[in-house]
Amino acid sequence: MLEKHFLGLYEKAFPLEWSWEQRLSIAKEIGFDYMEISIDESDERIERLYWSEDQIVDLLNLCKKTAMPIRSMCLSTHRRFPFGSANVHIKNKAYELMEKAILFAESMGIHVIQLAGYDVYYEPSTDDSKMAFLEGMKWAAEKAEQHQVMLAMEIMDTSLMNSISKYLLYEAEINSPWFKLYPDIGNLTAWGNDVENELEKGISSIVAVHLKDTLAVTENFPGKFNNIPFGTGCVDFIKCLRKLEQLGYKGPYLIEMWSNPEQDNIQVVKDALNFIQVQYDCAISNLNKLTL
Repeated sequence: MLEKHFLGLYEKAFPLEWSWEQRLSIAKEIGFDYMEISIDESDERIERLYWSEDQIVDLLNLCKKTAMPIRSMCLSTHRRFPFGSANVHIKNKAYELMEKAILFAESMGIHVIQLAGYDVYYEPSTDDSKMAFLEGMKWAAEKAEQHQVMLAMEIMDTSLMNSISKYLLYEAEINSPWFKLYPDIGNLTAWGNDVENELEKGISSIVAVHLKDTLAVTENFPGKFNNIPFGTGCVDFIKCLRKLEQLGYKGPYLIEMWSNPEQDNIQVVKDALNFIQVQYDCAISNLNKLTL
């Protein structure tokens, strides 16, 4: 697999109705090193943060049985419950869920919680919502520091956090070793960023990288940020991977994809892994030629 890197798979690559043992064992069989758990907007996945100790131990035992750890969490529930909400009950829920996620990660041995950079999503964004978001991030970083759980901001599908340059402004304000960067190269590319320059700016803060394809934002098109088959979108994977390798990145890569009831999901995941492996090999080959 990818030389010198752990390679992860997003939980949603497999159907929701699958058991954890199915997800973990098949991911292991395909060739992944770990899985990323999703805590999204749905009640079913949010409920995981309220599991009993026995439920957490059961999942840890499955990870041990299948030799497939859950090393990271995609915490997108703050799209539904954002820190910047004008509704005090929603805002309070954002804080509650953040604390629960940190405690869950600590119990599960999860290394990184990927944060969603939304001040709000279903409400208008305002100066007040942006300030409340920043305050929430400062609080979250302090809480994470207490429990030694890494928080890492995703580059998003909305304009608030659509570049590493924008993320770095928040990093400077928050000033915590437990608040770092988890770029999604699909999102980063779709917004028309100079991706190589952005990666260079943020390399000292990157703790993990999401790999997915996207369709670019244009004047007449809002972009498409998920469910784009690898190789059919706007991402130049060879260029992105080559730049990360050139910068000395040694962290994990995570393939982010979503299951589809009309497809053979196992084969689609295998195809995605093969695609990324070929892109990585080409990136390394190109890099070696540049250094000769």
